[in-house]
Amino acid sequence: MIIFPAIDIKDGQCVRLKEGKFEETEIFSNDPVMMALKWMKKGAQFLHVVDLDGARFGKLSNLSVIKNMVKKIDIPIQVGGGIRKYEEVERLIELGVERIILGTILWKDKVLAERLFQTFPEKIIAGIDAKEGHVAIDGWQSVVSVNAFDFALEMESLGARHIIYTDIKRDGMMMGPNIVNIGEMLKKINISLIASGGVTSLSDIRDLKNLADKNLEGIIIGKALYKGTISLEEAIKLQ
Repeated sequence: MIIFPAIDIKDGQCVRLKEGKFEETEIFSNDPVMMALKWMKKGAQFLHVVDLDGARFGKLSNLSVIKNMVKKIDIPIQVGGGIRKYEEVERLIELGVERIILGTILWKDKVLAERLFQTFPEKIIAGIDAKEGHVAIDGWQSVVSVNAFDFALEMESLGARHIIYTDIKRDGMMMGPNIVNIGEMLKKINISLIASGGVTSLSDIRDLKNLADKNLEGIIIGKALYKGTISLEEAIKLQ
């Protein structure tokens, strides 16, 4: 299992939101690249990077920061946020991004989604963000009628090999992950899952590990690392 420190970029800064609300932004660093170097030096094996401006406006907006990050660090990163075109995926791969997270486009263009899953099977992650059980898109600003579990199964049928499952109500709220829903998602799919949203303490990591599911690839940790309720070094010991 991998611990993924999260770096969310908004206006070139490293921030965290509450439940994905852009009006509730907390800035933790003016230099996301330095933050990436910090987590790498503390033992991170993989970084989770989100272009929040890209997610909100539907166009990758902090590409220069991501490009600089790839140059400066020696560990892989996965990047999401506003990636809606085949050419954008190709460009990120050429820059050295290890994996690309797709969200909104999976809902809006199933043909493109399937093409990307088939062309770059190990490079593409299906980002499934759930609010009260339903899929959220457009930077979490819109919620569609489809059930998140059903959507995950559909993405698997199209060729997805990796899923990031985020419970929006838990994200940035420091209230623990939705263990029940994560466990249910793991039961339904046959591909790897990275859990995201609400991880606040080492006991949360232990609870997720206790699900004892071979498909639990990793856990994304954001605000807890920045607030200091979880030490990255201690979290890595539980991998």
